[in-house]
Amino acid sequence: MRLFLLIFFLVYGSMHLYAFLRLRAAFNLSGLYSLATVLIMVLMLFAPIIVRFSEKSGLDNFAKIMSYIGYIWLGLLFLFISTSLIIDGYRFILYSLSLITKKNLTFINLSPKAVFMIPFITALIISIYGYFEALNIVTEKIYLESHKIRGKIRIVQVSDVHLGLIVREERLKKILEKVREANPDILVSTGDLVDGQIDNLNGLSKMLGEINPPMGKFAVTGNHEYYAGLEQSLKFTNQAGFRILRNEVLPVPNNILIAGVDDLQIQKANSLQKYQENRLLDSNNNGKFVLLLKHRPFVDKDSIGLFDLQLSGHVHKGQIFPFSLLTKFYYPVHAGFKKLSESSYLYVSRGSGTWGPPIRFLSKPEITIIDIINPGNG
Repeated sequence: MRLFLLIFFLVYGSMHLYAFLRLRAAFNLSGLYSLATVLIMVLMLFAPIIVRFSEKSGLDNFAKIMSYIGYIWLGLLFLFISTSLIIDGYRFILYSLSLITKKNLTFINLSPKAVFMIPFITALIISIYGYFEALNIVTEKIYLESHKIRGKIRIVQVSDVHLGLIVREERLKKILEKVREANPDILVSTGDLVDGQIDNLNGLSKMLGEINPPMGKFAVTGNHEYYAGLEQSLKFTNQAGFRILRNEVLPVPNNILIAGVDDLQIQKANSLQKYQENRLLDSNNNGKFVLLLKHRPFVDKDSIGLFDLQLSGHVHKGQIFPFSLLTKFYYPVHAGFKKLSESSYLYVSRGSGTWGPPIRFLSKPEITIIDIINPGNG
């Protein structure tokens, strides 16, 4: 966790420095304006820490306001830097061409003000659009056939809701409306149901608890359950009516086994060796349809063939493009459906909420409907 915070503030601080230098070059800021800008940027840099301490001190309204300001700023700054790098690439190409051709190409170059304003306006427009995209929860549908199950079953997956200061009653209400419309037999949560700011989630567990599918509700831990405080996260999830599967397998009707494993962050924090997932699945298979709930979309190669469907989340499909280019590099399947073998499949949800900035761009939030049917019963 400390290493993560160190890297985060080093990267985030560098982003602020880059933006400050662009702003100062564009408008030739005087000493007083430069100082004011630096102070604002320092405040934004430490906004996540200010938010956390404010909430712990009971300053809920202030924490919520700072959360919105600080995280929207984070999204805006990320988009500004991303667009600025494209502009920098264009300027570098012009510079290289001028050296090669020995010609003066400054007439097609951009002024310092344009170098700042084009990325800023672009980032602002995308942020406004992305705020509303984050509210537009869509339903994704997956259809599978399996001779292992009896009849037909409908599973609904929510993931990465991140209930906290920003994702509250209104957003949760929209998610649950989609879940009710789907009328699931089973509801699963694949981690990060709560966020780091979990101190005051009054009424949210009750809202979740009002949904009671006939075959049950099941959840696994994500990394944010650890960040929020594992014990209180588990308590909240239990109060919401979920059966939490922590490296265990549970039989349910229709010849189905639901397996759930703890997130890697929790295993590392407890100084445990990597959990032997394949042993868990192999010892409980017995010809049943095995549904594996696992927060991160890593596939254990030794487990392929021992489960029928793995449901994961965690990645948000990057949440804000072009961050999705990085997540795609790290996670081969960072969103969507993939056939792993003749008998094993993976589905990775884009997530139902947002982490950090209440913004999504080219990554709509979702709930997922998985219909599984035995073709022999058709």
